[in-house]
Amino acid sequence: MATRLGLSLPQTHQYDIGRDVPDVAHAAEEIGYESLWVFERALFPEPATQGLYNMPGVPWPEAYRGLAEPLVTLTLAVPATRRARLGTSVLVAPLHGPFQLARALGTLDAASGGRVVAGLGTGWSLDEYAAAGVAPFEERGKVLDEVVDVCRAVWGPDPVRYEGRLTKIASAVVAPKPVRPIPILLPAFTKKSLSRLVERGDGWMPVAMGAEQLATQWQGVRNFAAERGRTEPIQSVARVNLQYTAKAYDGSDRAPFQGDIDQIVTDLAAHAEVGLDEFFLDFGDTPRDAQELKDLAAEVYTAARAAGI
Repeated sequence: MATRLGLSLPQTHQYDIGRDVPDVAHAAEEIGYESLWVFERALFPEPATQGLYNMPGVPWPEAYRGLAEPLVTLTLAVPATRRARLGTSVLVAPLHGPFQLARALGTLDAASGGRVVAGLGTGWSLDEYAAAGVAPFEERGKVLDEVVDVCRAVWGPDPVRYEGRLTKIASAVVAPKPVRPIPILLPAFTKKSLSRLVERGDGWMPVAMGAEQLATQWQGVRNFAAERGRTEPIQSVARVNLQYTAKAYDGSDRAPFQGDIDQIVTDLAAHAEVGLDEFFLDFGDTPRDAQELKDLAAEVYTAARAAGI
């Protein structure tokens, strides 16, 4: 069976969001992509008070400047598509009030006919946490736990009841409900995050940065789940951050997914052998406009299917 493939929607500064998101979403579905994805960066601090991923001195990429809000972006894709699942990879959940986020995701799922996939994470930007004002950065793990639990409660049967640190629902009707239980996918590498995945999540959401590394991580997730007695299957969707170049990259230190179409597809084939359910491609801000993004997406998809992926 062919590996499921998805595509990231245009969110970066070179796009006309209102025009290009529906256009790319429709084109991607016609090409054959089975899912469409967004991610979250709430702001771009100037000057930067913190390095990328909290690494001192590492600048934020320009692709993060003026990034479109993720759930609004997915909403624009709903009427332009019929089948493609609509995913977040990831929403920085603690930047949102748990109840409001659960409501927004549930409404989006109802509007799309049951196509939402909720990838949720904790993020790393101190500036984003300060601006959002929901909870301190130090409490991000506890807030993510509450977001997941509130989502389960709000998406479940009425009357909804919940008592948490941030959220208190005495007894209420909360609608519209999702068409089906929305899958919640979580990044997980540490013992604490693996415990959250096994206990609260439906699936795992890594970044593909090398086939051997991905295989080791995936085996670790499955081993941990078995140790904890989980019998329910763990879904898996991996993000692929592409560094496309028109010419083949001839450096001996070429990173995975860096180079021309052939090199990208070769790397994708190696990662597909790991056995994850799905990979989705993010071209970042490399395409100059929506037409170039559609052209590149079509080329990679056609080459991947020709290669048996």
